[in-house]
Amino acid sequence: MHYFLKSNRLLVEVLSNDLNIKKMQAITISNPIKTKCPALQLGCLEASIAIKPKNEALWQKMLELSDAKKNLLMEAIKDIPAIQSSREAYKALGKAPSRYRLSAEALHRRIVKGQDLYQINNVVDIINYSSIASGFSIGGYDLNKIQGDIVLDLGQAQEPYEAIGRGNINIEHLPVFRDANGAFGSPTSDSTRTSITDQTQQVLLVFLNFGGHLHLAQALQDTAQLLVDFAEGKNIESVII
Repeated sequence: MHYFLKSNRLLVEVLSNDLNIKKMQAITISNPIKTKCPALQLGCLEASIAIKPKNEALWQKMLELSDAKKNLLMEAIKDIPAIQSSREAYKALGKAPSRYRLSAEALHRRIVKGQDLYQINNVVDIINYSSIASGFSIGGYDLNKIQGDIVLDLGQAQEPYEAIGRGNINIEHLPVFRDANGAFGSPTSDSTRTSITDQTQQVLLVFLNFGGHLHLAQALQDTAQLLVDFAEGKNIESVII
């Protein structure tokens, strides 16, 4: 893996069948978020993929990871470093992390409760696996459904947001990704508008690293390899903002 600077951002060259350096989707962080979350980093990964309903080898890895986590104490989940720093960020932004749970925390809680994890498709399953393994909440989006540049900003009062499997939720004070058509992603729940479906061909994954944790680059590399191994991933690019 090679690291080099470009446009004041750290680019991480990751494993790929056909690596093609090009301009990635532009993402910026708003000043209100920067002020309240000064250590925040975004790990962004783009890839061309092939969606499959399921992959048995991948799901076996998921079951093994879940088994390794099942004996965690419920109260210890919030002490996982990447989850702990994310919860502190929510508090700083004015959102209760116990009411609007981060996706990484919610996945861990399902495991500890003995509840089955959802098996959606190979790419969403990879995202969930990586989130459980790293502790980062990860947004997963169909890149072709995003319009224009992206900004991570604070959700506004009465701002419409239809979350996957949850309907409309209150995103006021939540950190949300916006494009030209409005909010489409948050560490609590992504939206239906940019969701990964059977027709998705290109994905954007965003790891939210509120604590500036050093294992972000490794998490990106590991996820890139999973996309290669289980989703025919190619043209893979990664950047830490």
